Amino acid sequence: MTIQQVQAEVVEEFSFLKDWEERYAYLIDLGKELPLIDNQYKTDDYLIKGCQSKVWLFAQLADGKVLFTADSDAIITKGIVALLVRVFSGQAPEDIAKADTGFIDQIGLKEHLSPTRANGLVSMIEQMKRYAVAFSLMEK
Repeated sequence: MTIQQVQAEVVEEFSFLKDWEERYAYLIDLGKELPLIDNQYKTDDYLIKGCQSKVWLFAQLADGKVLFTADSDAIITKGIVALLVRVFSGQAPEDIAKADTGFIDQIGLKEHLSPTRANGLVSMIEQMKRYAVAFSLMEK
């Protein structure tokens, strides 16, 4: 699936949830389903700067696709990063780098986060895009 298709799927899933209590519960479930990141990547080198919570993000390039793994010490934040991993992992670096993240506004996520969590969300996206740009430069 393309990034746009995954994003459309996410928007559709969130549209079935009645209120933000259900949406937060869904994010928590996504976080619980996030595959465990290898402990070797739970170091300061992989921490995302700008997040109130600790968020570790590791990326690798395999067969022309970026694969992300992540973790967080906060359950909602873990759900948010799990959502981003779902959207971007397994995609081509160029597609990630140029991806529109309007789906976040469509599901109302940013407006329902505290300012520090919203900043953290932006930092997560920026870091994923930085990885993608670096990988696309390596491929050339």
